[in-house]
Amino acid sequence: MKYSVFSHCSMCSVRCPVRVEVQDGRVKWLEGNPYVPGMEGSLCARGSAGIALLYDSERLQYPMIRTGQRGSGHFKRVSWQEAFSYVSEKVKEIQSKYGNRTLALLDRGGGLFGEIQRLIVRGMGSPNYFSHDDFCRNNVNQAYQCLLGYTRPEVGYDFANTKHMVFFGRNAIEALGVREVNNIIKALEDGADLTYIDVRVSKTATKATRFFQIRPGSDYALTLALIHTILRENLYDKDFIDRFMTGLPELEDFVKNYTPQWAERETGIPAYEIQGLARALSEAKPRVILYPGWFAARYMDAFYFAQSVIILNALLGSIEQKGGLILAKTPKEVGAKGLNSLLERIPAPQEKRVEQEEGKGFLFDGTGHILHLYRAIKTGQPYPIKALFVVRYDPFAGIPKKDIEELLNGLDLLVTIDVNYSNTSWYADVVLPESTYLERDDIIGMQRGAKPTLVMRKQAIKPIYDTKGKWEIVKGLLEAYGVGEYMPYETIQDLWNYQLEGTGIKIDDFNKTGQVALCKDPKMYSRDELKFRTPSGKIEILSTKMAEREVPFFLEYQSPLKPNTDEGEFRLLFGRVATHTHVQTHNNKYLNEILPENDLWINDKVASKLGIKDGDWVEVSSGDFTGKIRAKVTPFIHPEAVFMYRGFENEVPWKSRSYGKGLNEGRLLKGAFDRMAYGSHTGALFENFVKVKKA
Repeated sequence: MKYSVFSHCSMCSVRCPVRVEVQDGRVKWLEGNPYVPGMEGSLCARGSAGIALLYDSERLQYPMIRTGQRGSGHFKRVSWQEAFSYVSEKVKEIQSKYGNRTLALLDRGGGLFGEIQRLIVRGMGSPNYFSHDDFCRNNVNQAYQCLLGYTRPEVGYDFANTKHMVFFGRNAIEALGVREVNNIIKALEDGADLTYIDVRVSKTATKATRFFQIRPGSDYALTLALIHTILRENLYDKDFIDRFMTGLPELEDFVKNYTPQWAERETGIPAYEIQGLARALSEAKPRVILYPGWFAARYMDAFYFAQSVIILNALLGSIEQKGGLILAKTPKEVGAKGLNSLLERIPAPQEKRVEQEEGKGFLFDGTGHILHLYRAIKTGQPYPIKALFVVRYDPFAGIPKKDIEELLNGLDLLVTIDVNYSNTSWYADVVLPESTYLERDDIIGMQRGAKPTLVMRKQAIKPIYDTKGKWEIVKGLLEAYGVGEYMPYETIQDLWNYQLEGTGIKIDDFNKTGQVALCKDPKMYSRDELKFRTPSGKIEILSTKMAEREVPFFLEYQSPLKPNTDEGEFRLLFGRVATHTHVQTHNNKYLNEILPENDLWINDKVASKLGIKDGDWVEVSSGDFTGKIRAKVTPFIHPEAVFMYRGFENEVPWKSRSYGKGLNEGRLLKGAFDRMAYGSHTGALFENFVKVKKA
């Protein structure tokens, strides 16, 4: 028997729509959903390797409870009911001592299907929901909220129709969201310019029409100089600014001394190049995109840098513009009814999240700050967090050993819900295995954009091992805890019908393409119709939200510290590679074969002074940790920095293909998780220096 199922990939955070072919009970083929514009049936290497994940004997296969010391790898197999009961009893025991708010949940982020796991923490009476966004896109998210009143997921980028796009270290070609990359390539083929700014020559840099190698930590200097030039030379979109921006005089006063000549000294980019970029962007306006990126938890000024990038887009009139930034429309805005929320069935806790207890001076949004969570676990302040659920995330794979020890010492219960064995599950008290995305149904999600669309992930085959879909895990936990009324659905169809109630859409409507659009054509506002979601209805340079939180509107630029490269000291940078997803895919049979370990990029001139040749083993040290890795000696990286692809050196011996291969950048981030970025309190993961020497 042969059939096809429309679903959504889960090999990375992009969640590309896919078509799955099944024959005689086995998945035989994966491809991009041919009915989705921009996919054109294409899929990346990670997505294609989903079949290897499905049939991998080294992934989680059944529920487990720890029997030995944390980190010993001693677990016993248990039934699902035993696991649910154990977790419920432990949570109640801990809450009876410390209160309901002592429970927290940390996940990789909401996304299309992320509402479901939030039911766990709310159903158990705690406000403490956190996502990994603090180490990814949260600076961009906060900046959009302050300036426009929109969240980061509510802003899209019309790459296919742009005339000029600027990426600040956003290595889009290797991050490899398929639709995004296809649209970028289409724009280049149609004659668009791509300006790429980075410390090293990435794959994206090789596609650029203009590449600037920037000094590490000086991106903010460049954007301030661009703003200065655009304002000084009247290169901005005057009609757009007059209609939609407040605070322009204050902005002009702030940037008056940040000239291109000043920025040249900070960034290493010639002043005439900075002026030339500003003029080229003005010529292409309003069909321009300056992309603030995803992974923005880099430097201490990252929030203000993200703000400056969004301000540049506003100055060029590119917001809600073809070829620019597109604001997502709500179902109501397109004349439709949206999904019914599962969270709304559960009373919201009245207590505050840990960071909301700590006064003002920084921003926060719908999810909590991880660094505040970590501090509460370690110190008990402002109140103790003693029970932690970690869902589809592996925080222990990216932090130093000392931080792991301190977090474990502060927790009485650690529960992981994941598809793969992870470093975090290696230390967990209870491990609950989720079925792969090819074996499970998920809640219906909404793809935001100018044409909001409901999407469905459907099960292609039954689970191979004793695993469950996330909705089933959540239901089992809440029932064991005694609040089963919050998940009264016996089947996924019951759950879907609740979500769709009142929309006029039926489950069968998804069968044709896997998606149902809420309007026929994309909706965009003209300048006469446009209104932002800030209190003033305009782009607020002097943000109401920042004023309420007592966060300064502007941040004076601080020149980044310079490492002593003559002594083998460098700023440590890390990032994505097209073959792997963070720490999730390194044990995948196919992907591991393509790239089994990482290497360390180091500038050729500096390497020569240190006696390091290409391919040599080098020692990299930070504090009390030292690791070995092969050197990639190259002229294509700034001499102040070294770079590695992230997520390698798996420490779980059960994952035999990736065990011990490469070097884990997280172990080198000494002190990084006590450092909070200005204004946003997110991570600042590129502020660490390491020592490098020939091994």
